[in-house]
Amino acid sequence: MGNVQERKTKSDTEKNEPDLKGTFISVMLVGVFLIVSWVGIYTLFMVR
Repeated sequence: MGNVQERKTKSDTEKNEPDLKGTFISVMLVGVFLIVSWVGIYTLFMVR
């Protein structure tokens, strides 16, 4: 009977964990934007 309770607890924790795939993609897009912005500003600074 303890085995059934352990299975139920594991499935409950899996259901409660949020899906962070969208968050990860958003953070990566913001990071890429920052890097591209810095490279663009640096290039503009070096050209002038």
